[in-house]
Amino acid sequence: MELTNTDSLREELIMNDPEFRELAREHGRYEARLSELTSLAYPNDEEQLEEITLKKKKLAVKDQMHEIMLRHQQSEEPAH
Repeated sequence: MELTNTDSLREELIMNDPEFRELAREHGRYEARLSELTSLAYPNDEEQLEEITLKKKKLAVKDQMHEIMLRHQQSEEPAH
């Protein structure tokens, strides 16, 4: 799948699929907080643990988004 197709599908799903839209928002929130945490020169133990946890949650959300995109693509493919 080409990047432009992926981007356009992502945008379409954000506009038309409430579940996908919420996952995209959640992914963005995790990304923003991770940026804050990685910019800290000396993160404490709690901040380091939060960073690890957020990375795992962000990856799980990304996987869910990918599954939705695959289902959507498969439903659009012509039958053989």
